[in-house]
Amino acid sequence: MAGGPALVHALRTAAAALALAVPLATAGCEGSVGLSETGAPPSGGAPKSGDAARARKDLAGLRVASERDGGGYERDKFGTRWKDTDRNGCDQRNDVLARDLAKVEKKGDCVVLAGRLEDPYSGKTITFEKKDAAEVQIDHVYPLALAWRMGASRWSEDRREQFANDHANLLAVWGVPNRQKGDSGPGEWKPQKAFQCTYAIKYIAIARKYTLPITRPDHNALQDFLGRC
Repeated sequence: MAGGPALVHALRTAAAALALAVPLATAGCEGSVGLSETGAPPSGGAPKSGDAARARKDLAGLRVASERDGGGYERDKFGTRWKDTDRNGCDQRNDVLARDLAKVEKKGDCVVLAGRLEDPYSGKTITFEKKDAAEVQIDHVYPLALAWRMGASRWSEDRREQFANDHANLLAVWGVPNRQKGDSGPGEWKPQKAFQCTYAIKYIAIARKYTLPITRPDHNALQDFLGRC
């Protein structure tokens, strides 16, 4: 594409802004997305003592780099979706739903049929039913397409599949803010303030685990989010 990575980044930013504007304009139908100043406590409660300090140290050690041209990205290059990589007999999607939802109802040992989600991104309470599965989605905290642009394009297929199915990088969230987030990093998109500390801790941990660099805007945003811990 003419213009290179800078143009790609500008187009993605504009698209993300448009995606945010559309659901907000139709909030009367879907309810407030709640990317708010306040909100319900995030699912799973507050971070453990010492997590924020460790994240600050790890953030200082992450390499800061610019995004590369994202040409060639395809979801399939990150392997089988929701592969049972931990070999517990359940796919990763159902594992994460069972972990992050309350009052879970299952069919057999694995398939989550219903539950309640306290959406960490918005603070909204979502009722999940399998017949309307798109209402609750599984988000990659460090997005796959962004990881591709930050170096995952050079990984082996096995490593990309591991990354895409890593429980530590997966989070059950409401579909509306997940669509708004898209493949944006924390410098372009942020969850409600009540979750920003936990979000930063998770994001930094994944970047460190997979030796992924972060952009300067993402670094600055993560530093701000840790200030809420």
